[in-house]
Amino acid sequence: MTDFGKVAVVMGGWGAEREVSLNSGAAVLAGLLSQGVDAHGIDADRNILTTLQDQKFDRVFNILHGRGGEDGVLQGALDLLQIPCTGCGVMASAISMDKLMTKRIWTGSGLKTPAFAVLNEDTDFAAVVAEYGLPLMVKPADEGSSVGMTKVTSLEQLKPAYEIASQYHCEVFAEQWVTGTEYTISIVGEQVLPIIRVETDSAFYDYEAKYQSEETRYLCPCGLAPEKEAEMQKLAKLAFDTLGAKGWGRIDLMQDEQGQAWLIELNTVPGMTSHSLVPKAAAAVGLSFGELVVKILETAE
Repeated sequence: MTDFGKVAVVMGGWGAEREVSLNSGAAVLAGLLSQGVDAHGIDADRNILTTLQDQKFDRVFNILHGRGGEDGVLQGALDLLQIPCTGCGVMASAISMDKLMTKRIWTGSGLKTPAFAVLNEDTDFAAVVAEYGLPLMVKPADEGSSVGMTKVTSLEQLKPAYEIASQYHCEVFAEQWVTGTEYTISIVGEQVLPIIRVETDSAFYDYEAKYQSEETRYLCPCGLAPEKEAEMQKLAKLAFDTLGAKGWGRIDLMQDEQGQAWLIELNTVPGMTSHSLVPKAAAAVGLSFGELVVKILETAE
């Protein structure tokens, strides 16, 4: 593993997903060390570039979730420094971090994603409900890990949900609800991993269900017929490629009661905690956690 040189596992940061990132980073660091990689954990602050230069790192495993690490900012800076980094480049990172831009590109490319309405203080909330129906999912466009998201089941809940999401200082939108089954599809390099079906007793797959609950169920095999699973994997890879993504990532989607798949989002720096989905999918094809993180590190450019 000396070919990788000195590797920085960049985690933490200053975004809303800091704690999740620290947990992911600790797991990635332990995984790389178990495989003999000269890896070092770095809790990122605003001096991260100076730290990476001063300590002469050769490569970065980026596990910074959310703003600063998943939005193209770090990617652009590392490109200037000529330090290879895992994950997507500037463009795909920036697009995928912005859920609205992601949906616009998918829609423009003929890929199905739930209809949506951008919300602001002057929005006619009754008109939104009249056009898109209930329930609705209200989201801040630039946050992950379900931060700031609310399922709205009545008109009276829509404005308060908007106000919660608007606290994250980015665009807010309401997304048409899809009743059905949630699936997630991980991609590492050119390999599309087995699909995982997610089941939760919560109103939706929220922060608690993702990172705290022991009741959330992850089914792999996912229960789809082989031909349907292959079709959905092909869709996920197409959605990934359409956004210009590379390296690794995770596509989340819903299948409605009629069997139609709806793309929800692309995570370009997915979680790598004990509850996370990429390691579960990798395990289904015999990849240990250590082997997985090395495989991801190999994609760094």
